[in-house]
Amino acid sequence: MIVLGERIREFRLRDGRTQEALAGELGVTAQAVSRWEKGLCCPDMELIPSIANYFGVSIDELFGYDNERTKKIDAMYGEITRMNRMNNGKDVNLDACIALAREAAIEFPGNEKLAAALASVLYNAGSVRRGEYHVDSADGFEVCDVERHQTYPEWQESVKLYEKLLPSLNSGDPRNMAVRELSQLYKFLGKHDKAALLADSAPDLNGSRPFLRINAFDGKEAVAASGEALIETLICATDLIAAIVRADRSMPPKTAAALLENAVAMYGLVFTEGDFDRLCGTIGSIYLLRSYYLWLAGEKDGAFASLDQALAFSKRFDEEAHMEAYASPLLRYAKPLVCAFGRRLTPELPELWPFWDVPEADRVGREMRADPRWTEWENKTAYA
Repeated sequence: MIVLGERIREFRLRDGRTQEALAGELGVTAQAVSRWEKGLCCPDMELIPSIANYFGVSIDELFGYDNERTKKIDAMYGEITRMNRMNNGKDVNLDACIALAREAAIEFPGNEKLAAALASVLYNAGSVRRGEYHVDSADGFEVCDVERHQTYPEWQESVKLYEKLLPSLNSGDPRNMAVRELSQLYKFLGKHDKAALLADSAPDLNGSRPFLRINAFDGKEAVAASGEALIETLICATDLIAAIVRADRSMPPKTAAALLENAVAMYGLVFTEGDFDRLCGTIGSIYLLRSYYLWLAGEKDGAFASLDQALAFSKRFDEEAHMEAYASPLLRYAKPLVCAFGRRLTPELPELWPFWDVPEADRVGREMRADPRWTEWENKTAYA
């Protein structure tokens, strides 16, 4: 039922037809067509030949039995996603990735999966090519530089695509991605009311996929799902600590540096055997940011010690071997995390510093680069 409704909608959008036009041709109401497309009910069987004829497709195609077509869509989606991941903070292949996503959308018009992939690539392109900028608010907090962000054509197009897709996207990874990225885009563009509505329509933390998977199992499987949810929660907690530290501009730099060290310490509480190699990229980024705050606090030796820690963790991330299972007791049944950066992280550390947007990055960066220890550290990243 759902597949048939999706196919009717896909063919209708492909041909630029309205629900009213299809309904008029078939002698039904536009509301009936809407219910078909939402998967709430099916058209009467005697209408199936007329629907197929209307779109110029076979009945098999109408029911989604064109296996080669599905395989090609899945392959294109997978390749677009793979290429997009490589542009993690750096333009590796954005032009080629956008071109492929546009070609896919043209070849398969109305396919929501491919349209969502294009929107995601454009979202990433705006971030990588133009940057995410923040300014100080009157009360001393970090806020988005909305005026600058509104000039990004990639983000404007991405918002339009996601807003068009979201009402009909079924649950699954493309919809989760759409909600997550559209919410972030609304924030960047100053559309806070829309972001809040999107947030209010989503389930609470206990209704998220990692937590619901715990309820899907019993026994060993439930323990495994709990471990996987714990890892995702830990990653989110780290990001939240970094976000609070960056946003609260009234926080003393020494306090900020101490809180970031506490964020890293949480990994030792969960990964008691130290088997967090696949998360070392995240930990390394925290140490890059921590070096910035230590320098602001006047602890120059500590700032370069933090850079060395970032280097050590990024090397672990780059050299991570295949992991079958965790040794840490809380996680020994959990499936090891897959964390693909798409390229080696270590050589890019000097360019990525301080990893997040912070107010005095230019000044602090100039001062740190003028210190001979920066050149020594940069050389170690190049030959790592």
